[in-house]
Amino acid sequence: MPQTPRRIAHLDMDAFFASVELLRYPELRGLPVVVGGRSVHRPVDLGDGTRRYSRLRDYAGRGVVTTSTYEARALGVFSAMGTMKAAKLAPDAILLPADFEAYRHYSSLFKKAVKDIAPLVEDRGIDEIYIDLSYHAEETRALATRIKQAVQEATQLTCSICVAENKLLAKMGSELDKPDGLTILTRSDIPTRIWPLAVGKVNGIGPKTASRLNELNILTVGDLAKSDKAFLREYFGSNTAEWLHAVANGEDDRPLSTASDSKSISRETTFERDLHARYDREQLTPIFTQLCTRLAADLNRKGYLARTIGIKMRYPDFRRISRDHTLPEPTADPLVIRRAAGECLRRVDLEQRFRLLGVRASGLIRQEDVAEEGFYQPDLFDDEEKL
Repeated sequence: MPQTPRRIAHLDMDAFFASVELLRYPELRGLPVVVGGRSVHRPVDLGDGTRRYSRLRDYAGRGVVTTSTYEARALGVFSAMGTMKAAKLAPDAILLPADFEAYRHYSSLFKKAVKDIAPLVEDRGIDEIYIDLSYHAEETRALATRIKQAVQEATQLTCSICVAENKLLAKMGSELDKPDGLTILTRSDIPTRIWPLAVGKVNGIGPKTASRLNELNILTVGDLAKSDKAFLREYFGSNTAEWLHAVANGEDDRPLSTASDSKSISRETTFERDLHARYDREQLTPIFTQLCTRLAADLNRKGYLARTIGIKMRYPDFRRISRDHTLPEPTADPLVIRRAAGECLRRVDLEQRFRLLGVRASGLIRQEDVAEEGFYQPDLFDDEEKL
């Protein structure tokens, strides 16, 4: 590992789906455009060089917004919002159907462009990646600028990048100067750039936790950073309180899961219908426990321990989210995996139904490499009935 502090970049494509659509329909640049809904028709070519577009005001249905241009966001329309609600906020906005084949194509283009310059990449979804720049001798801003230029040349699209010492700060920083932003975030910048943000801006603090913090008069990340940990433990429990205090102070030691790192192992399932965490709890609880148990069995069979446990969820509008929890010691214990995965679930929005649920183990190391240090417990399933 490099002796200098880590340089972790988070690259986020700007309004990605909408931006891809604007390549197809350049005449819509500068206008409020929304992608999403159900059974939305493609624009009709009128034969005179113009097209007839669907408008939000004409939409009727239960679909959701997949993404929107910045002009539509200025009117209050954001991803995951119900399309009917969006129509009340921006009735004249252009409505386009999603084209995931096109989005995957442009996703592969921008990722290849990045890897040609900096190959240590963690893929976080169709429109965002983490990049480890620690091994590059090139000055940070020059290197990040070169990556941005390569992405634009490959796709004709813009992206926003933040380079920081860890994934948490890089993720938060990439939102600070959108669109087409380039942010270098140091630890000394945390009080001025991170602490003024609302607590809900921290990746992993979902709406319910943010609401609870607000009720406790903890409104900003700075408020959270200055909160007494004993006070937080009283309301959120020990593990969550420690995590909240750490992230508010910019602390994050999660490794990047890059192609050159150790493998990851996962178990996931896709439901026949969309399920809700509260209304379908009786069905979801045994499924979740079984995923953790099978993941532990996979680790044990293959001879691995995991440093990090994560979850993955997919919503009906194809958005995917993931959360990770780094453990104090590597494990293949199903009880520990279940608890860690549960901690991850507490940091996502469970008010929306979802179609896919997965549990992942990463940061893998061989059991024999740590057995001498006393981490490995060979009788993993002695307490299986407690699950």
